[in-house]
Amino acid sequence: MKEKEIAITVNDLHVYYRDMKRFSLKKNGLKGKGSGKIFKAVKGVSFEVPKGQILGICGKNGSGKSTLLRAISGIFSPDHGSINLHGNSISLLSIGVGFQKQLTGYENIYLSGMLLGYTKEEIDSKVKDIIEFSELGEFINRPVRSYSSGMYSKLAFSITAILETDIILIDEVLSVGDIHFKEKSYNKMKELISDSNRTVVIVSHSSKTIEELCDKVIWLHEGLIKEEGNPKKIMAKYEEFMREEG
Repeated sequence: MKEKEIAITVNDLHVYYRDMKRFSLKKNGLKGKGSGKIFKAVKGVSFEVPKGQILGICGKNGSGKSTLLRAISGIFSPDHGSINLHGNSISLLSIGVGFQKQLTGYENIYLSGMLLGYTKEEIDSKVKDIIEFSELGEFINRPVRSYSSGMYSKLAFSITAILETDIILIDEVLSVGDIHFKEKSYNKMKELISDSNRTVVIVSHSSKTIEELCDKVIWLHEGLIKEEGNPKKIMAKYEEFMREEG
């Protein structure tokens, strides 16, 4: 049997933060010498995602889910370990990431597209579809800093949905926005991931989303993989765990 091609390899990944709440410029000098307390967000995580797989990642707040996605997307650099995308193009759907707030929505479409490796001509051919899907109307010509979280979400999703990449990372964006757009984006995502060549990683607290869309789920807890496997089985254990925690 032919081995399945791998799209993402994460090997012994560690990502750390400094807790700047405990850091004082006055005490440590204006140059910021010294250090805040180190917080280990991801502590030695390893897994592979075959090409075409839809992987879900669950875990309570603070478990390292978003940090892991940002590391895979290249926003954060590993403190230890490695991430290999095997030459695949990648995009991250996450509120608060990726836009220049002083630029208009229209300008951010071009900026995002170029960062994804598209030429101006390629973006020209898709910009009308992106604007139409986003339903932002005249707001597309206003600075992104004036957008609500729902509007931001609509633009982010529309760019990723129309300017397709080999790997799509989704951080809870499907749960943001009005009911109409939430349903529309959910259906569009199902259409996108039906392509057997596209790899998707979805971070979500929603058991429904993970069970319906994902082939496999990883449960992160305190920066480590607690369990991984069948979405229905893992999400049932995760929900029970969260009820006991609550």
